[in-house]
Amino acid sequence: MRKITGNKLLVKALKEEGVEILFGYPGACTIDISDELYKQDYTRVILPRHEQALVHEADAYARSTGKVGVCLATSGPGATNLVTGIATANMDSVPLVCFTGQVARNLIGNDAFQEVDIIGITRSICKYGVTVRRREDLGRILKDAFYIARTGRPGPVVIDLPKDVMAELGSADYPETVNIRGYRPNSSVHIGQLKKAVKMLQKAKRPLFLAGGGVNIARANELFEKLVDITQVPVITTIMGRGAIPTNHPLFIGNIGMHGSYASNMAVSNCDVLFSIGTRFNDRITGKIHEFAPNAQIIHIDIDTASISRNIQVDVPIVADAAEAIEKMLEYVEKCGSRDWLKQIRRWNEEHPLMMREKPGVTPKKILDVINRDFSEAIVVTDVGQHQMWTTQFLELDHHKKLLTSGGLGTMGYGFPGAIGAKIGNPDATVISINGDGGFQMNIQEFATAVLEKLPLILCVFNNSYLGMVRQWQRLFYGKRYAMTELNPAKEGEEASPYRPDFVALAKSYGAYGIRVEREEDIADAFAQARSHTDAPTLIEFIIDAEELVYPMIKPGGTLEEMLMG
Repeated sequence: MRKITGNKLLVKALKEEGVEILFGYPGACTIDISDELYKQDYTRVILPRHEQALVHEADAYARSTGKVGVCLATSGPGATNLVTGIATANMDSVPLVCFTGQVARNLIGNDAFQEVDIIGITRSICKYGVTVRRREDLGRILKDAFYIARTGRPGPVVIDLPKDVMAELGSADYPETVNIRGYRPNSSVHIGQLKKAVKMLQKAKRPLFLAGGGVNIARANELFEKLVDITQVPVITTIMGRGAIPTNHPLFIGNIGMHGSYASNMAVSNCDVLFSIGTRFNDRITGKIHEFAPNAQIIHIDIDTASISRNIQVDVPIVADAAEAIEKMLEYVEKCGSRDWLKQIRRWNEEHPLMMREKPGVTPKKILDVINRDFSEAIVVTDVGQHQMWTTQFLELDHHKKLLTSGGLGTMGYGFPGAIGAKIGNPDATVISINGDGGFQMNIQEFATAVLEKLPLILCVFNNSYLGMVRQWQRLFYGKRYAMTELNPAKEGEEASPYRPDFVALAKSYGAYGIRVEREEDIADAFAQARSHTDAPTLIEFIIDAEELVYPMIKPGGTLEEMLMG
């Protein structure tokens, strides 16, 4: 029987699993894996400049393509630098396989150089994690890893690879099938529960669909739109569910939750049946749990059993993939609800439309209006903060324009590397990254990656000189004490110095393009210039007012009806 090293088997597994892209950073415990990757020509290796950026790139690659994202980091600090990205992917149900190097088995537990228990560290933030202790188990573990990552509720898997195990000779066979005791993801829909839910929906006078990220993950958007068209039931979404139905659809109301629209939050508070699909009902969308949808019977479809009735007690639980459940529902549903209910929702929307105050100069909405007008097809990736909320409020989405964002964990530093991963996975797509001046600096070194890969990204930085979302809370609830949020502070008695860094000059120093926009009339031209650059990324720094706030806003500890309208 032919024998090969574990390193060679890993490379073989990547090809068998169809892994075309691997995001990796080398080190002592993975140098032999790097050597084997160098010898092959199937899997392309992307070399980022930081492991945190690397895992975010793999994450966005997975979100935007529907494939499993794969990354490789060495032991110790290489592995621990993946932690934030693993937690990000876990919260947002992103299929990742993360390979980490590990010291030889005889050194484990002896505080060896660059040794950490990465499986122990990540156990609570990944779907599955294991250290390969025997060479004969390697093939099975690799096969299981990809299967676990992409099935059921998708999520990150961490495989720790001791250096001596990977050097050992063993079977060259890679398994064709998976048989994991105790892991049987649900693949069918309980018809009885589904019919019960449909009957409840048909009887409702004020029905409402709540679409979460599960609809987007399941690629069920067109099926869901068909369901809405038949039933004529209005739709609200979570931030992660934004784009589950085109935002220009006549029955789409808006986002729910802390920065949701007035009409959406009022609709939840007054509906009699809330039909939710693929959401965890986290605190950012519910407000006070005991006052959430107080008049409604709640139906909940989710692939993850643990997500049902964890935060909000539901009346009809259905464990199923969103696409399969919706497809089955289409066999039974018909038009329901009432015209009065739709009229009431429209009145709420007319009384308090989602808008920003008109003012001269550059504003977030004006920037997003240009994106909406000039980009009919795009993948938009946000970082985290005020700019993220404005984007989820005002960016128009449909089947040709998608949004990627860190929803559950709210990870600053995601936007730039996320754009790189999305562009690598979708080379023909226009990819726009929207960032704040704070979060953009958290992975700013990825200019090198983007320039060397010749990625024509459009990188927007909303620069208000503050960590804006925290500053908003400080302004509204902390007496305007702007502690630790001013990014360009002036010492007492001195004038403020120029902002550091100079984003435009920094972009150019990496070989990218840089544009600064301070006037409204220059917004569209800046995007036009960026589109003309096809050999490198273009940074557009938009200078915006620090006093711009995100409204509506639910005050801390408030209910969905207690909105600050601004």
